[in-house]
Amino acid sequence: MGEFWAKQELNKLSPKKYIIINDVMIYGKDNKTHQIDHIVVSKYGIFVIEMKNYYGKIVGDEYNKKWIQYLGRNKYYFNNPIHQNFGHIKVLEELLDIKSEKIIPIICFSNQASLKIKAKSPIVQLDNLNKLIRNFTKEIISEPLDIITNKITESNIITKDIRKNHIKNIKIQLKEEKHLEKNGICPKCHNCLIPKKGKYGTFIGYSNYPQCKYIKKLKKS
Repeated sequence: MGEFWAKQELNKLSPKKYIIINDVMIYGKDNKTHQIDHIVVSKYGIFVIEMKNYYGKIVGDEYNKKWIQYLGRNKYYFNNPIHQNFGHIKVLEELLDIKSEKIIPIICFSNQASLKIKAKSPIVQLDNLNKLIRNFTKEIISEPLDIITNKITESNIITKDIRKNHIKNIKIQLKEEKHLEKNGICPKCHNCLIPKKGKYGTFIGYSNYPQCKYIKKLKKS
């Protein structure tokens, strides 16, 4: 439903200035599929939007692997959407052969969410999504918009089986990451995780810093 409402909101943008592409799935050079909620193509940049239809209080930091959703006394962890959207940007860079500064990432939450997030990347609620996009007024895209749009739509995977496998692979990847963490192995670089003490307490760190900056906070006993 979040993606539906975001689509409805984006359709209010001027069609003379903005081209909206929804629910895009493309292959990266790693031969993995990447699903992008919304892409807005314009002379002012290519906006890549990750929509999160979450309620409650959302707490996070740009550099944290996980963010937290508070619903009453309960809290739930979810993957940092900024990191998720970064992967989408890299795939579009490869596909369009375009510089990263011309691609603008946006994380959008539902209007019902209360946001407490430390980040330089644009993070908005749905009601302010179009306003944020319109705030970019400097023309930075010289390529014809229809050529960019065609490259994206022609690469968009619409085969149902591949899309089902995409969801299946994500679930498998999450299970593998949990298994590695449980066995003291970094999910990113596969080196050993070791306990360390920091300013805010003990955490599980990386044995090959600074190449890998993976961090996992330990639960308080």
